[in-house]
Amino acid sequence: MAAVAQCVRGALRPRLPLLSVALRTSPRLLCAATQQKNTGQNLEEDQSQGQNEQKVEPSSAEKLLAEEKAKLEEQLKEVTEKYKRALADAENVRQRSQKLVEEAKLYGIQSFCKDLLEVADILEKATESVPKEEIKDENPHLKSLYEGLVMTEVQIQKVFKKHGLLRLNPVGAKFDPYEHEALFHTAVEGQEPGTIALVSKIGYKLHGRTLRPALVGVVKEA
Repeated sequence: MAAVAQCVRGALRPRLPLLSVALRTSPRLLCAATQQKNTGQNLEEDQSQGQNEQKVEPSSAEKLLAEEKAKLEEQLKEVTEKYKRALADAENVRQRSQKLVEEAKLYGIQSFCKDLLEVADILEKATESVPKEEIKDENPHLKSLYEGLVMTEVQIQKVFKKHGLLRLNPVGAKFDPYEHEALFHTAVEGQEPGTIALVSKIGYKLHGRTLRPALVGVVKEA
């Protein structure tokens, strides 16, 4: 046993200096490893900081995209405004066209009405020209003719009214240049100046629009 122990001690003795050298050099190795680790961490931090800076500062491509987006939004706004204006113009045209169609329906017969007014004037003058004292049973032919003229005049006025054509007989009313045409001015006692004293020719209005002004005499100051 003593011989075995001696052999082991002999085997370990040459290796003790190597172990002590390794222990003495290990702190240097530890420092170098720590420095390398710190250097690696600093590199990683620098890289991450650089990436963050790249994220903060937009690239030229992003700037171009932002500018292009702004241009497209402005173009969209302009197109939308033009579209709205076009819709408004189309609606105005539609309303004007509809109004013209309605006016054409109402006033399309005014030329025909003007021609009929002459017939109505003749009938009125014919009935006025018959002496009232001559309308007797002793004159049956004259009486029948007069009654026929009156009935015709009444009927034609009904037709006029049905189509919106109304008489203007403004005796005693205020003179209106849009409805009346003054033939003369005269002083009349008891009447206010500017009123109509006499109607020489009956006027007519078609759906509220003067078709033919009444020919009148207007009272003036004495």
